[in-house]
Amino acid sequence: MQFRLSMLASALSLAFSVPQANAQTAGQSETAQELAPITVTAERTGSFKSNSVQVGTFRDMAPLDVPQTSNVITREVLDAQAATTLFGALRNTAGVTRSQLNGSTYDNISIRGILVENRYNYRLNGSLPVINLVDIPLENKERVEVLKGASSLYYGFVPPSGIVNLVTKRAGKDPVTNFAASANQYGSANVHVDLGRRFGEQQQVGVRVNAGGGREDIGVDHYEGNRAFATAAFDLKATRDLSFKLDLEHYRKNVSEQALIDIPAAVGGVITLPAVPDAKQNLGAAWQKYDANATNLLFRTDYLLSDNWSVLFEAGKARTERDRNLARFRNFNLTTGEGTLNTSFSRGQWWENENYRAELFGRLPGELVTHELSFGYTANERPQDARRALTASGASDNQSQNLYNPRPIAKRSPTTAFGPSPLTIKDRGWYVSDRVLIGEKWQAMVGVRGSRYENVTPTTRYEADEISPSASLMFKPVAGVSVYGSYLEALEESGTAPAGRENEGTVLPPALSKQKEIGVKAEVAQGVLLQAAYFDIKRPSATTTNNVFVMNGLSHYKGIELTASGEVTKQLALVASTVFMNAKLLNAANTATFGKVPENTPERTASLFAEYRLQDVPGLALSGGLYYVGKRAVNDSNQAFIDSYTTLSLGARYTTLVAGKRSTFQAVIDNATDKNYWATAGNGLLGVGAPRTLKVTAKMEF
Repeated sequence: MQFRLSMLASALSLAFSVPQANAQTAGQSETAQELAPITVTAERTGSFKSNSVQVGTFRDMAPLDVPQTSNVITREVLDAQAATTLFGALRNTAGVTRSQLNGSTYDNISIRGILVENRYNYRLNGSLPVINLVDIPLENKERVEVLKGASSLYYGFVPPSGIVNLVTKRAGKDPVTNFAASANQYGSANVHVDLGRRFGEQQQVGVRVNAGGGREDIGVDHYEGNRAFATAAFDLKATRDLSFKLDLEHYRKNVSEQALIDIPAAVGGVITLPAVPDAKQNLGAAWQKYDANATNLLFRTDYLLSDNWSVLFEAGKARTERDRNLARFRNFNLTTGEGTLNTSFSRGQWWENENYRAELFGRLPGELVTHELSFGYTANERPQDARRALTASGASDNQSQNLYNPRPIAKRSPTTAFGPSPLTIKDRGWYVSDRVLIGEKWQAMVGVRGSRYENVTPTTRYEADEISPSASLMFKPVAGVSVYGSYLEALEESGTAPAGRENEGTVLPPALSKQKEIGVKAEVAQGVLLQAAYFDIKRPSATTTNNVFVMNGLSHYKGIELTASGEVTKQLALVASTVFMNAKLLNAANTATFGKVPENTPERTASLFAEYRLQDVPGLALSGGLYYVGKRAVNDSNQAFIDSYTTLSLGARYTTLVAGKRSTFQAVIDNATDKNYWATAGNGLLGVGAPRTLKVTAKMEF
């Protein structure tokens, strides 16, 4: 750890030692780069639409060429919304909801009702699986990408919810020296420094460093804490044919965690939910902390073998550590609100992902048919120790509490030893893909992956060898329009039999999901990307039959997804999405859930965010956003549903010159109507949405 932090410190020192210059963010449009340093105009400094996708086998491809639903939240959208959390970014994409947790510590997310696995589905620069158990900083990210659905060809054993890819900022041709400060009305205050430089006679060395942190407060009683992060991205063009990239990230967050609320017990097969509590109330205490840190390291080298062939090698490691005092409110009376607050303790939990990839990429050009071939091998190892000291049986750790009128909670400490809980997963595989370009109008992609999977605990061992294919066909009738159809298979872990089952501890065989999708994409207006797709996903699920945990269920998700992103005019930009979905559980052996909606799965979600730059007031932009999530079942038996909700966001940002430096001042109000609502369900839990929050930021570019 000292070595990594010293590298970051050296990079900061190096960046500060370079003479300062008027800076622009790397990756800005040509229009923005030509902006005179003493002129403030209404031209935007980026775009709401991305021109490329950097995830899976679709690396650096135009969105129109991707035969699968993909969404990109660009840096310009993140800045316009002052977004600093994953959910803050992903709420702009269809089908995204919170799951289980309300986001006071980190964002647990589902896409199309399927959980985005926190250890496998989040990727750094299209490769390293980072562990989403502590808020991942977005300040150093250029964009956030979402590839919806099955992704096993490139990523192995992952659920078919989709891949969330975080692309880091890198040094561009213009130097960057930016300083920003932000605060909210509850006392949260953070600072952020962004430095980027290129060095060498041919600018062959690039360094981009981001660092920041501060005090955290979300407007909830008995909540306190802080966060900090330091990241660096290095680039080296060693020769015309050889290049290197290195990314380092270290971040931590130590905050109070809001108490979880258990769903009430069913009476006569029906669950009666309580009224939504005041969003500013906290059933827990300030000492019930969530203290976690993460370190990510990713190295990549590319070598051009010829004009048409290249090879890449990637190696990375992610490690997350956590201590947690988790409070759960349960067994409460709906009328009086009286119940029990139980605290469990975790100490020294850790998760690691070690990831390697080697890939040969080649192009076989032809007069009519061109092949773009990829041959790759990946090796991923995921050891973990999720040890905990469960003290539910200790009377001292069960305290009375009231849902409607919370009382102060006396501090408690663990009373039992922390038992180890080791587990190691190995996921290795080879893959081959071929993108076939037929003339100017047709494209076909075929691929296959062979995977070898191992799951090892102190008492069990499970191995599996599986093959998963994928195929797609795309037609471009006119320039700027593509129509496609695709079929993909995905492999994922299916779970381990829990305590109390006859086969307790048994690792179930891998689950094989099958996905079909047809869609159309088009670019219109000033560069708006329109997407429409129909998807159909069949996913096996595990259930308990005769007290045996077995793989005999099936979940079926199908629906229509519509998205739009980009510039409608020179002044107006938007990002919008909606999904209309029909999801059912189809395990005929379980009459309690057959034909029901999977828990925490809305049939409808929609989002719309737009920003308008006023011509009459150069530098001023006004924005607004609406975010809708439909009703969701609290469990697979559909014994109760949390209500749908819509939240409103409003914002304004003004860019001007201060002491000759380009400066931006911004105010954003999230949940502007101060609505109380259930934000999340799943796994027997409920979570309340955040209260109205006013965030102000100031940024100066030196």
